[in-house]
Amino acid sequence: MLETQAHIAFHLTGKMPRGEVDARGQRELYPAILAGYRDLTALRYDFPLVLVAASDDKKSLQSLSELVDSAIKNIAADTDADRIQKHALRIEREIRKLVAEGASGSLAQLCDIVARRIGASGDAQLQDSLSSLRASLKTDGEVVDCDKAMPFRLFRHAWQGLQDQKAKKFWANINTLILKLSDILSADFVRSKEGLSAERLRASVGGADQNAFDFDAMSRLLAEARPSVALPESRRQRIRGLLSILRSQRFFSPAGESDKWIGAGEPYSFVFENATDAVAAYRERLPKMIELAKAIQMAKLEVDGEYSEARHDAFFAEFGDNGLDPSDGAAFPQYLVCLRSADLRAAESDLILQAFAAGLPAKVLVQIDDLLNQSPITDELLFSGLRGRQLANTAMMSATCYVLQSSSSNLLQLRDQVLCGLSCPGPALFNIYSGASGTGIPPYLVAAAAAESRAFPSFTYDPSAGATWASRFSLAGNSQVELDWPVQRLDYEDEDQQRVSEDVAFTFVDFMACDRRCAKHFAEVTRAKWDDTMRPVAELLEHESEDLSQVPYLLMVDSDNRLQKVIVDEKLMRDARACMAAWHSLQELGGVHNSHAAALVERERQVWAEQAPPATEQAQPAAAAAPSQP
Repeated sequence: MLETQAHIAFHLTGKMPRGEVDARGQRELYPAILAGYRDLTALRYDFPLVLVAASDDKKSLQSLSELVDSAIKNIAADTDADRIQKHALRIEREIRKLVAEGASGSLAQLCDIVARRIGASGDAQLQDSLSSLRASLKTDGEVVDCDKAMPFRLFRHAWQGLQDQKAKKFWANINTLILKLSDILSADFVRSKEGLSAERLRASVGGADQNAFDFDAMSRLLAEARPSVALPESRRQRIRGLLSILRSQRFFSPAGESDKWIGAGEPYSFVFENATDAVAAYRERLPKMIELAKAIQMAKLEVDGEYSEARHDAFFAEFGDNGLDPSDGAAFPQYLVCLRSADLRAAESDLILQAFAAGLPAKVLVQIDDLLNQSPITDELLFSGLRGRQLANTAMMSATCYVLQSSSSNLLQLRDQVLCGLSCPGPALFNIYSGASGTGIPPYLVAAAAAESRAFPSFTYDPSAGATWASRFSLAGNSQVELDWPVQRLDYEDEDQQRVSEDVAFTFVDFMACDRRCAKHFAEVTRAKWDDTMRPVAELLEHESEDLSQVPYLLMVDSDNRLQKVIVDEKLMRDARACMAAWHSLQELGGVHNSHAAALVERERQVWAEQAPPATEQAQPAAAAAPSQP
């Protein structure tokens, strides 16, 4: 009885009366479901990633495991395929360990490090397998782990790949226009008096053949035969002006490293660390954008011989007075703003939303590293990440901005959505939780726990996907979206060494238990003091009860993987209920357990019941059987 009272007292007050309950935090405990994930280097999962320089955007972000599997498939016909496959998985594991230890570089460079280690071991067969694997790996790129730097690196890599494609298309178009406009001027010059002069003709022939011709006579003859119609001076000046604009633009750097930059100044940069600088740069460059877009349109008309001064001069004089048409603006590079939520102030958030509304073609990545913030009124740490999430929700409500929210652990699974947002013509906001909160647990595991526990769920809003909310909003990336909390199977041995298997929900409380800063909200209960008043956290969250004798507990494991029970205080349970309520709102947006749909179904059921014809009278009982004959 005394133990039960101590449990209840801690749950209600967060205090430990008379030492009956031991505070969690004296030793390392993990949520039981995470016990099998402590050594990530021993597991095959999405990380590390390989940032590939690929012409196909969807291949620009790949996991190490994907590439190794593809290489194994390519050598499946080899006579030693089984041995090579076994060794390939071992080599993959070695690369994963290297990255976890802080090694960096390309996949080829990391393979070199592994090769040196294998060479030192003297294992000839393993060396042969590595050679086969490297020959089959047709792809290379920077290898990145799921750490604090990864989201910025991933988004910049994917964004740069898309901008390179846009630059390639731009230069193909611009070079063609420059060539054809130059041909027009060249042809006009050749027909001109200067172009047909004796000196010009002599220079064009050159060499020993110069003495074989009378260039003065040739000049007179050609001048008499030349067409009388030459380019009007206004057109000649217009074409020269267009060529100057096309050649001096600073929006796209040369397509190849060998190309010489002839622009007036260095190419513009489009990557920024804050929205203020990005907006200022866009505002400053807008006149040049309009000038270049106008020059391209005019050049196309000139090349096709369709430019009419009477019709087009007035039109182009007012070109861009109301800003660029979206179709013209889509041809230019888009701005990438990478900032951390810790640096995101209210004024910056407002500026981002206003810039989006004004048509700034920006892709904004807000990286959240910590979901716990200092309370403004107490010494408590609050579960928040509020500013980034508020920005995402407000941007989504604008109905014109692409929005993606995700933990960094899910970015590979959501790479299509990432690329869609980066390539869309309008603004896009990416709200990403890195998991790099410094808790001592690998960021990947923290980020995955945040996603799994609904603390930081994934969602996508794509305004181009359709006219309805159902077509635009998606909860893809979340597991078991129909449930409050995802359920996983937990297998363990009890004190009698008997195998036990049970379904365990992974809740918001499990996520908070990953952070030692929240240790005071948990109290470990020794096995001798476990009793029937202790109920699983998920059960009490699902069925809130006023019965104060029921105390929520969480299954955790210690460093020796021994199962422990910790009870949870009411403060953390309230936070968990708030998290569950927020998840319910997202479910409704995603069409899961939608209250409006349920109410409509109920109304239709009542109408159907009222309009249904009355039930027919129950059939009369059958006549009694005739008595048997004596």
